[in-house]
Amino acid sequence: MSLSESRRNMGFDDNKVDMSEGNKGIVVDSDIEIENGNGGNENRVNRQMSESSMYTTDQEEEDDDEANNKIELGPQCTLKEQFEKDKDDESLRRWKEQLLGSVDINAVGESLDPEVKILSLAIKSPGRSDIVLPIPEDGNPKSPWFILKEGSKYSLKFTFQVNNNIVTGLKYTNTVWKTGIKVDSTKQMIGAFSPQLEPYTHEMPEETTPSGIFARGSYSARTKFLDDDNKCYLEINYTFEIKKEWQEK
Repeated sequence: MSLSESRRNMGFDDNKVDMSEGNKGIVVDSDIEIENGNGGNENRVNRQMSESSMYTTDQEEEDDDEANNKIELGPQCTLKEQFEKDKDDESLRRWKEQLLGSVDINAVGESLDPEVKILSLAIKSPGRSDIVLPIPEDGNPKSPWFILKEGSKYSLKFTFQVNNNIVTGLKYTNTVWKTGIKVDSTKQMIGAFSPQLEPYTHEMPEETTPSGIFARGSYSARTKFLDDDNKCYLEINYTFEIKKEWQEK
């Protein structure tokens, strides 16, 4: 759900396709001449790309990156055990109290693993009603999941709930492809959150959709919410479109 203005031409110019990210700077000339004549040679170039194969390759790369970047945090503790630790350290005690807020230690149970549930997702754009995005249980919404107007400002807003234990290093990742070519990749740290009854709300920085003939069309994307241990709480594989105008309901 992130397409920066700096990519408004999606890596294309009038003559070339630049696949610099993840493709070792390969430049493919798109001016291909096909000559047909009596007794002449016929030159055909088949440049079909398998989006599913590109998708699988990028998935493997992401999995490798996540494995390589995994942080060893030591043995896990329940929330109650964490609170009881280092009682003599005044500064650490105050930090824990600030992080935990009004959490009832006795009510959260003895679970080691935090539980994060994404409750809602919506796209905000100035002067328009929010586009509320339904979250299917299988993580594969109907296509297209949403439609954006080219050159428009937008931001992603979501609410989530944390249960059982503190979640650390909660982050949002999003990868976007167009015709099998990766055109955008975003990773943003959201933070550490303690369990509480009230949902948390977070809004991503505002961005601008790309514009122009090469920007318009259909995109495929994958969004994930993960923590420091690379535990994935939600993965959504979806498609969206960029058009000249907003689509009225």
